[in-house]
Amino acid sequence: MKTILARLSISLLAVSSAAYAAPFLAIGDGAELFATGAIGIRADDNIFLSNNATSDTIFDITPGAEITFGKDGQLKGALTLVDAFSSYASHSSLNTNLFSGDIRTSYDDGKLKLGFNTGYHELNQNTVDNRGLTRRDQSVIAGNGETEISEITSVGGGVTFTHTRYKRAGYGNSDDTTVPLNFYYKMTPKLDLSGGYQYRSYTTTVGKDSTDNYLNLGARGEFSPLLTGEFRIGYLNRKISQGSNFSMLGLDGSLSYAMTPKSTLQLTASNGPDTSPQGAQQKNFALGGSVNFAIDDQWSANAGLNYRAIDYGTRTDDYLEGTLGGAYIVNAYVKIVGAYVYRHNSSVLTGAEFKNNVFSLAANLRY
Repeated sequence: MKTILARLSISLLAVSSAAYAAPFLAIGDGAELFATGAIGIRADDNIFLSNNATSDTIFDITPGAEITFGKDGQLKGALTLVDAFSSYASHSSLNTNLFSGDIRTSYDDGKLKLGFNTGYHELNQNTVDNRGLTRRDQSVIAGNGETEISEITSVGGGVTFTHTRYKRAGYGNSDDTTVPLNFYYKMTPKLDLSGGYQYRSYTTTVGKDSTDNYLNLGARGEFSPLLTGEFRIGYLNRKISQGSNFSMLGLDGSLSYAMTPKSTLQLTASNGPDTSPQGAQQKNFALGGSVNFAIDDQWSANAGLNYRAIDYGTRTDDYLEGTLGGAYIVNAYVKIVGAYVYRHNSSVLTGAEFKNNVFSLAANLRY
C-alpha cells in the first residue's frame, strides 16, 4: 500500500508540473481548446454494493478534451470528450475503459432562450439501483426553450430522450421520454410563479411500460435576498401497461441559501414514480442537503446528506448517502480534491442491504 501511495504522489506532482506550463489553444475567433484530465485513487470497502462486502483499491486515469465557443456571445456551447481508465488492484477482471462525449449549446438574447444537449456515456458505476458494477451505455438528446409572451409572462417547454442499454442479464434496456410545458407569470422583478404539465413515457424490455401525467404549480427565482431556487408541486398519475393506474403527490425542488458570503446551503426534494432497471415499479421520496464552504482563494470544503425512501409496493427500502470533501487549488490549471462517501441501504430483504465506505484522492487538471 505504501508503494501504491508513493507512486500516486509522484504521478500527481508530475501532472501538476506539466499542467502549469501548458497553455490553452485558441481556435479562431471565440473558440478555445482545453486539455482536461484527472488522476486519482479510491479505497472502496464494498465494490459490488453487496451485503457480503468485497474491498479493493482502484486507480483512475481520465484524459479528455474540451472545445468551447461563443464565450461572450448570445450563442455558446462546448464539446467534451473523456476516456476513463479504472484499474483494480486485486480484481483485474473489473478493469474498464469507458468513453463519454457531450455536446452542449445555448442561445439567449434576453427574450428568447434555447438549449440543446446530446451525449453518449459508457457507465459501470454503482448506484442503489445498479449494483455489482453493472455495465451499461446511455444515450441522451434534449432540447428546451423559453420565450416572452409579454413583459410579465413567458412560456417554456422541452423534450428529453434517454436510451439505456444494459450489458448484463436481468436488466432491461429502456427508452425514457420526458416533455415538460410551463407557463410563467412574473410576480416580482426577481420571482416567477409557474403552472405546468409534464408528460413522461417509459418503455423497457424487462417489466412493464408506463406513462406519467403531471400537473403542477410552482415558483422560481429569488424568494429573498439570501434564498433562491425553484420548486414544483402537484398531481401525478401513472398508467402502467397491462396494469392499474395510481396517483400520488408530485414534487421536485432545489433551493439555495447563502448562509454567509463564503458558505451556501443547498436543499433538494422530490417525490414521484419510477421503474428500476430490473423492471420493478417504484415510488421514490428523496430529501437532500449540502453545505459548501469557500475557506479562502485556494481551500474549499463541502458536506452533504441525502435520503431516499424507495417504495416497491411490498416493501420500502431506506437509502442514505453522506459525503465529506475538500479541494485545494494548486494553480489555474490544477486542483487537488479529496472525498469520503458513506452509503447505507436498509431493507427487510437481507440480500438488498449493504453498507459502503469510499475514500478518494485525485488531481483534476484543465489547461
